[in-house]
Amino acid sequence: MPTPRETILAALHARLSALPATALRGDLLPERVPAEGLLILRDGEPGAPEVTLSPLTYHYQHRAEIEAVVQGADRDAAFDTLCAGVGTVIATDRTLGGLCDWVEAEAPQPVDLAVEGAASLKAAIIPVVLHYSTADPLA
Repeated sequence: MPTPRETILAALHARLSALPATALRGDLLPERVPAEGLLILRDGEPGAPEVTLSPLTYHYQHRAEIEAVVQGADRDAAFDTLCAGVGTVIATDRTLGGLCDWVEAEAPQPVDLAVEGAASLKAAIIPVVLHYSTADPLA
């Protein structure tokens, strides 16, 4: 049986997969970026939890990351559309079907990356904070 952390990350990946862009989880950047864009969900860091003792509960503010990448002539508009899509997916269900207490994305910091012999990339990491509680930090 998957842990709450894995269940939450899988649910977030499933939500991202509903977007027109290709959504991967934990993969390397492929050689070619699809025309609709690319999202790569990274598991991130759960951080140090706050703990309540009765009952024993660990409260996490887990920082996952979504790498958003577009390529092509109209990459500024494509990047904006891709980031807005991620925001819409998160805002539509901030509890991921009741798995989290709250999900919140932070603003991306886009960069342009030159690619030798091809159109440049526009990319950013979108931090996503997942608030959830569990009875065991390893379960």
